[in-house]
Amino acid sequence: MRYMIIVKATTETEAETGIQTPDEALIKAMTDYHEQLAQAGVLLDGSGLKPSRLGWRISFSETGTDDRRTITDGPFAETKELVAGYTLIQVRSREEALEWTRRFPNPVGRGRAAEIEVRELYELDDFAPSESVNRLRDIGVGGA
Repeated sequence: MRYMIIVKATTETEAETGIQTPDEALIKAMTDYHEQLAQAGVLLDGSGLKPSRLGWRISFSETGTDDRRTITDGPFAETKELVAGYTLIQVRSREEALEWTRRFPNPVGRGRAAEIEVRELYELDDFAPSESVNRLRDIGVGGA
């Protein structure tokens, strides 16, 4: 079972303007946590995301038989809906994922309000067998 621990963006993460000089205690806590995940063999990936001003969104609009795409450059106003980073883990159960996420360091520093969200990823075995699912498995997508 794979789970993504999603770190929600804040006005501070969205205000990034260049080379970061994060709080050393926070970097140490995150490094220690990710090192523990790696030593336990459950860490798949993890990273922070640059602010939305450097990104874009693509919106799909229904136009008959085709999807029309509209590109909107960042930044995006609703910080609470943005993601600032993630950690991807693979564990044996929901309970194990919950235990690891209880230990996740506060992503903005001790004593400050923050939020993380945890979501289970779909596995290819969650879908009915098909040629497309087999093709995804062959190219290594979906936890294959």
